[in-house]
Amino acid sequence: MAISERYTLGHHESVLRTHSWRTVDNSAAYLAPYLVPGVQVLDVGSGPGTITLDIAERINPGSVIGMDASSDVCISASTLARDSGVMNVDFVPGDAYALDYPDDTFDIVHAHQVLQHVGDPVAVLREMRRVVKPGGIVAARDVIYGAASWFPLLRGLDTWMRVYQSLARSNAGEPNAGRSLKAWAMEAGFTHVESSASIWCFSTDADRDWWGSAWADRAVESSFAEQSIETGAASQAELNEISAAWTEWVGDDRGWYAMPHGEILARK
Repeated sequence: MAISERYTLGHHESVLRTHSWRTVDNSAAYLAPYLVPGVQVLDVGSGPGTITLDIAERINPGSVIGMDASSDVCISASTLARDSGVMNVDFVPGDAYALDYPDDTFDIVHAHQVLQHVGDPVAVLREMRRVVKPGGIVAARDVIYGAASWFPLLRGLDTWMRVYQSLARSNAGEPNAGRSLKAWAMEAGFTHVESSASIWCFSTDADRDWWGSAWADRAVESSFAEQSIETGAASQAELNEISAAWTEWVGDDRGWYAMPHGEILARK
């Protein structure tokens, strides 16, 4: 790759904590009708594997491969699969730009919150298109960070949004990728693209604690913090401000947060 890219969030516990909440129902409902028994699925950027395992249970006796850039994350996901008794899934390290599979291999190729982190999302979509069978589906869902909304209107959360947008772009990513998915798919050669949108909303005490407490930790302990300092996207004082704002948001009974996502079902 000529483009220099880096994963903004990293694999700190505070990141994996939130990623492990994801399931088909809350993160891939638009794809659920196509997850029928017997299909073969590739899950690109599978992370801790919770969506992947959910897919595996739905498509049995079909099988799914979860692929991630991190070998350590694949090992952890494999352990989760074994402990959960899900046998029709494998987790392997790999490169989204060079999928290690022949043309026309899978019925479905899926990527959740992946294209926002890559320097050339069209190239990744072309590769996903290559390995899906004729008539098969490439499915992708990504956030539109810039359209997120919250209450109360805390200055530290404004700082968080500014820093996140700046850092993601310095890492060659696109933090508002969800709004570009349809255009990217068309550029990648798909002629039939269905697009939709859905929203994560966190408001209950439990949801606020889960989301906001994780970000309070991410802001000062994860790769987000290290990279923000390194690139000049934020000072330590600003990171402390972000962490304190998320903690304040968690403790406010009025707290509400919504994060919109774009989705595509692209057929080969």
